[in-house]
Amino acid sequence: MSGTIRISLRAGERVYVNGAVIRVDRKTTLEFLNNVVFLLENHVMQEKEATTPLRRLYFTVQKMLIEPSSGFSARQEFYRLYLELLPVHEGTPVANALSHVRALVNTGRNFEALKQIRRLYEAEEAQAGGESGQETAAVENAPRKRQEGAAG
Repeated sequence: MSGTIRISLRAGERVYVNGAVIRVDRKTTLEFLNNVVFLLENHVMQEKEATTPLRRLYFTVQKMLIEPSSGFSARQEFYRLYLELLPVHEGTPVANALSHVRALVNTGRNFEALKQIRRLYEAEEAQAGGESGQETAAVENAPRKRQEGAAG
């Protein structure tokens, strides 16, 4: 990670930092001066929200970040879900994006993998709704965020 990263939190908000849950009691700013893996509370998915295949994939990668002790079993679950998703999206931009997600997970860039997966939700919804042609548009028009290493 180059430089420092500052995040501002409101009173009662939580952040997950290197597997630890931190809740602040007042408005505060955290400044990370070295490499850190963190996830902001508003990006945390609850298990009951993992209702589609891509959301289950997201939840699994999220678990690797939040619960490092479950890393091995979460990684096995990731590959199982990935292998189930690949044939469903064969020959589509989603398949290419999933391959990129796998590469990110393989290199320990799980936060970036989460961002990639979130970009695919719209395509998954379009495919489930049977709206032909929108899957490609959804992936191609998905917002591109600046890559920040392992930062949240």
